[in-house]
Amino acid sequence: MSLRRVLLSSLLSCLVVGAPSIAPAQSFPDRPPKLVVGFPPGTGPDVVARTVGQRLGELLRQSVVIDNRAGAGGQIAAQAVAKSPADGYTVLLGEVGSIAIAPAAYARLPYDPARELVAVSEVVRSDFVLVVPAGSPAKDLAAFLDAARAAKDRVNFATFGAGTPGHFGAEVLAEQGRFKVEPVHYRVTGDAITALVAGDVQAAFVSTALAVPQVRGGKLRALATTAAARLPQLPDVPTFAEAGLPKVDFSAWFALFVPAGTPAPVLEALNRAAVAAVQTPEVKQKLQEAGFAVLGSSPAEAERMVRAETARWAGIVKATGFKAD
Repeated sequence: MSLRRVLLSSLLSCLVVGAPSIAPAQSFPDRPPKLVVGFPPGTGPDVVARTVGQRLGELLRQSVVIDNRAGAGGQIAAQAVAKSPADGYTVLLGEVGSIAIAPAAYARLPYDPARELVAVSEVVRSDFVLVVPAGSPAKDLAAFLDAARAAKDRVNFATFGAGTPGHFGAEVLAEQGRFKVEPVHYRVTGDAITALVAGDVQAAFVSTALAVPQVRGGKLRALATTAAARLPQLPDVPTFAEAGLPKVDFSAWFALFVPAGTPAPVLEALNRAAVAAVQTPEVKQKLQEAGFAVLGSSPAEAERMVRAETARWAGIVKATGFKAD
């Protein structure tokens, strides 16, 4: 009897100790999760967050709160989530700049994506469009490159911040096109577009979602896209591969992340809901119309993608010699 009591006591102790880690996963979510996005309302990332977030909330049976923490090319949002409790209630809509480029571009990054964040799912991708002001003398990519090579001064490229895809995309194009570039960094996306439309800068790489309405509205002219094939929204605009510059092939990807240490059952629940959300017909259609390619990967697939992209962009950053404090 004594032995039985000892064994029973040990079993009960194990169950009590194990209960806290099991219960939260079983009841997740029992309150509204927060989806943090590092860009202002109305931008492409915000459209993704709100479109996916609404359906995600319906599937999780909890309202998903969208938290716009704009600034530093998405780094403010990434840091906030990296330092949050690992319980699944604070989710980041992370993107290539703050996750894959920033570690190589910034000497003192206040967070470590590889150690502090775990990928839930890659949800969408967006290609880039090289655009110039509508009044630019460059009517096509060949004319733009000819003028850039002949220019005495560097070609001014607007970017949405140092360390962003548009910044290093401009560097890649300059290297491939054999001309000199001067990135002009803007803290606010709207300011960069305003400067571009006004002709204060000569060109920029703009995401498909942002470029299409500006081009269709006659405010900007599209010269080429980084996509593998011509975009349905801009069928007359050639790809860089068609133009003989196949290495100008970068894109912006967006994935959901949670703090490292989030329980596996919670991570799995978020992944199932995220994949189902982006594959919902109406959500998928809305995202595609906005210029995004819709995905929905597993956590393992998303982690592999992030590692590969981090290594790739590290090489690009190193080749430019750029390093921010």
